[in-house]
Amino acid sequence: MRIFDPHIHMTSRTTADYRAMYDAGVRALVEPAFWLGQPRTSVGSFRDYFDGLVGWERFRAAQFGIRHHCTIALNPKEANDPRLAGVLDILPRYLAKDGVVAVGEVGFDSRTSEEEKAFRHQLELAREFGLPVLVHTPHRDKVEGTRHTLRLVAESGIAPEMVLVDHLNETTVEMVLDSGCVLGFSIYPDTKMSPDRMVRILSEHGLDRMVVNSAADWGHSDPLTTLYTGRKMLAAGFTADDVDRVLWRNPVEFYGRSDRLLLEDATGSGAAPATFSGNSVLRGERPEDPSEGDAERAAEGGAA
Repeated sequence: MRIFDPHIHMTSRTTADYRAMYDAGVRALVEPAFWLGQPRTSVGSFRDYFDGLVGWERFRAAQFGIRHHCTIALNPKEANDPRLAGVLDILPRYLAKDGVVAVGEVGFDSRTSEEEKAFRHQLELAREFGLPVLVHTPHRDKVEGTRHTLRLVAESGIAPEMVLVDHLNETTVEMVLDSGCVLGFSIYPDTKMSPDRMVRILSEHGLDRMVVNSAADWGHSDPLTTLYTGRKMLAAGFTADDVDRVLWRNPVEFYGRSDRLLLEDATGSGAAPATFSGNSVLRGERPEDPSEGDAERAAEGGAA
């Protein structure tokens, strides 16, 4: 089983997660720019964050055989902070970079006027740069928030196949299917969507334009829920080709519309650079006897 996780926040995850993801079949991913859990107070903090997404985190993923891409945007929650309005001015610098495969996450959190203004502005940036758009739908009043989202997308003139509307559930599937947009589902341990519910949706609505992600971040989440969903699909009678379509080909088709996917070596067989700006993922020198490092990891619980 090969997996492309189209929405996961690896800045919040550990090297142990990268190892587990590779073992599970993850060979490529997209990390959307998002809220970090604590409010940022300046444009400079976003600049540093974006630099990390296009630089250090891509390097870190490569150490474990995984191709890292990202999306760049001012997220809807922080669009409400007037101190951060200038973030919109620095976005073009990052949207022009290799490996930036969409504008996102954009959309709504509380559906304020400030959020709508930022959303409209970033839809225009997507048109200007010819990039897909990754849309966050609100967790509160999801149905009306999704309707509002689809109205703005239609008004923007962006082709619906260039827009992935994410965090969907049973109440919003039909309207997004009718819109022509790509459908995203975040599989969480306790909230949003479970593997069993996802399989029921696929059974009822088919596989076309369906994209499954873990959306794993700093909260209670699991970077392997894509794998669990694939297993549930097989158990329910879907074929291995069906699983490959949902977990690999569909997200590759969507983000491939950016013409910036870095999948030339998505098998993990290529050699990754040892350092980034003089730094590595190692802590100290490697032992001359590799088994010594294995023993130390075992003693420490296996995490780096």
